[in-house]
Amino acid sequence: MGRSQDTYNKKEVRNKQEKKRKDKEAKRLAKKDTEKSGELKDMIAYVDENGVISTTPPDPAGKEEVDVDSINISVPKRENVPYNPIRNGIVTFFNESKGFGFIRDTETQESIFVHVNNVLEPIKDNNMVVFEVEMGPKGPSAFKVKLLR
Repeated sequence: MGRSQDTYNKKEVRNKQEKKRKDKEAKRLAKKDTEKSGELKDMIAYVDENGVISTTPPDPAGKEEVDVDSINISVPKRENVPYNPIRNGIVTFFNESKGFGFIRDTETQESIFVHVNNVLEPIKDNNMVVFEVEMGPKGPSAFKVKLLR
């Protein structure tokens, strides 16, 4: 009825939509034909000792026996090690204008905050220093900081 009055552009749009619909249906049917069976064996993945995921099972000949009793599940208790509050370290960063910096403890390799109010002598980056550690509001902080001579 009204189709004879359609413009060429409207016919082209309708033909493109029809072609797109047919292509989509063909893809859906092709996917349905080639779809995997959904069986358990198709869904299994294996992880090797390096953490790489593969579809092939690992070789049982390369299997290592692990003593179950040797596995520690909890954190081991800390031994009674004498704690020396006086520490040595290297100034990794110090901003004189802002008045703070960080010291890397030579024993624990821990980064410790230092404020200019807790410094007894002027310090700069890469200086060896002696300091004491106390817990500040945001973590460990150094006080009584002086240069190591």
